[in-house]
Amino acid sequence: MTRRDVFERYSKTGDNLISILHDLQNENEWNYLSKEDLQAAADYLELPYSFVHGVATFYTMFSLKPRGRHIVRVCQSPPCQLMGATTVSDELKKLLNVDFGQTSADQMFTLEMTSCLGVCGVAPAMMVDDDVYGNLTPKRVNEIIGEIRRES
Repeated sequence: MTRRDVFERYSKTGDNLISILHDLQNENEWNYLSKEDLQAAADYLELPYSFVHGVATFYTMFSLKPRGRHIVRVCQSPPCQLMGATTVSDELKKLLNVDFGQTSADQMFTLEMTSCLGVCGVAPAMMVDDDVYGNLTPKRVNEIIGEIRRES
C-alpha cells in the first residue's frame, strides 16, 4: 500500500492524524515513520510539519527510527511488576539478546517498555504487534517468541 492509498482512506481533517500515522507506520517494513511520511501527512492534512512531528514524538506507539518486524512491548505497570514483569523482561532481553529500545541482530524484534496494557487481571503481560499475552512465565515467553520466529 502506498502513502496515497493510506490518505485516500481518510478525509482531510486533523482528527484523522493519529489514524493516518498508525497506518503509515504499519505499512512501513521497518515499523517507523520516516521524515517523508510525516511531511506527507502534514501536507495532506494541511498541518504544520512541527505539529505532526510533535504528535509522532509524544505517543510511545510511534517511532521515528527503524525497528524490527515485530514490536514486543512489556507492561511496566505496578500490577505487572508485582506479578513478575522483571523476570519476563530479563527473559526477553536474554532471548532476543537486546535491551529495551534495541532491535535484535536479525532485525526481527524490537523490545520496548509500555506503561500499561490494560490487562492487569492477567499480569504480567506483554504485547507483540497487536496481540496481547498474559500470565507470562519465562517458559511461556520462550514459546511465544519461538512460535513467532517459526511463522516469520
